[in-house]
Amino acid sequence: MDVDADPSALAAADDARAEISRFDAELSSILPGAELAPLAAVLLRTESASSSQIEHVTAGARALALAELHLAKPGSNASLVAANVDAVTRAIELADSLTPPAVLAVHAALMHTETHVAPGHYRTEQVWIGGTSASPHDAAFVPPRHSRVEAAMDDLCTFMARTDIPLLAQCAVAHAQFETIHPFNDGNGRVGRALVHAMLQHGGATTRATVPVSAGLLTDTDGYFAALTAYRTGNVNPIITRFADATLAAIGNGRQLAQDLVEIHSRWSSSISARRTASIWRVLPRLLSQPVVTSALIQREIGLSQPAADQVIARLRDAGILTKAKGGQRYVAWVAQDVTAALDDFALRARRR
Repeated sequence: MDVDADPSALAAADDARAEISRFDAELSSILPGAELAPLAAVLLRTESASSSQIEHVTAGARALALAELHLAKPGSNASLVAANVDAVTRAIELADSLTPPAVLAVHAALMHTETHVAPGHYRTEQVWIGGTSASPHDAAFVPPRHSRVEAAMDDLCTFMARTDIPLLAQCAVAHAQFETIHPFNDGNGRVGRALVHAMLQHGGATTRATVPVSAGLLTDTDGYFAALTAYRTGNVNPIITRFADATLAAIGNGRQLAQDLVEIHSRWSSSISARRTASIWRVLPRLLSQPVVTSALIQREIGLSQPAADQVIARLRDAGILTKAKGGQRYVAWVAQDVTAALDDFALRARRR
């Protein structure tokens, strides 16, 4: 498999790939030192949420943060998006091994609670997109027979591991081919977009954080699906161009989110009076990546006793940084509403064409 695209499409993809590297490098100077980690986690979460939203699985930032602490109902949209966070994380962890077992591991991470769709296994029956459940007669697309999936995925993984193709164009074509093979009973779109990040990492475009490409695709889902259809007729240019445009849109949105979080962190810091060695300073940046916390979480991640963690929460509450979450959670949860609002604003921008 090769990429036979117009020079203009390849040039657009190269420009977008260069912008990915610039954005990746910028993140190390947005917040000093170890505080980069929260921004990386936030961007990964926004990518996962946007990818899920393309499949009409939507959850607000607060609900997703609760789900990641297992404080949401199993099977809820928030729990499904949290599983997609796990899938994207797994894909990036496996970036050095773009193999069929790695793809299956990503699917297993995504669908681990959906046993009816055979998590971590290729489909064993014919599927189709659109039409009715009774017949593929009026389907918009019928993927290849299930007996051909394994060989097609072997070929695709060989293509994904190549290093002689312009990277973002390679990602776009590989993604379109993955969606065309449609190797799983469910979760194909989310797994296919997660693999893009494994390829970006494998190709050296990203080293620090996840570029929320799906947030860019979300700005024009009709164009995205039309580009996939064009690919299936032999035209690779629309999907490459769509990925280039989506990448630039996502980076612009990501930069705005990062700046919003920097301003929030600065505002919080100015509202707190404590010695620089106080535990509260270690909790603050973690609220950027995990805007819902419990005393137990702070105890575990910061290494505090329960009284010390409770004291930090009380100080953050008194400063207006944390508010008590409403609802029937088993444990008392606290929300950094400034952060969840910034994340929801990111999602609104992604949906705005």
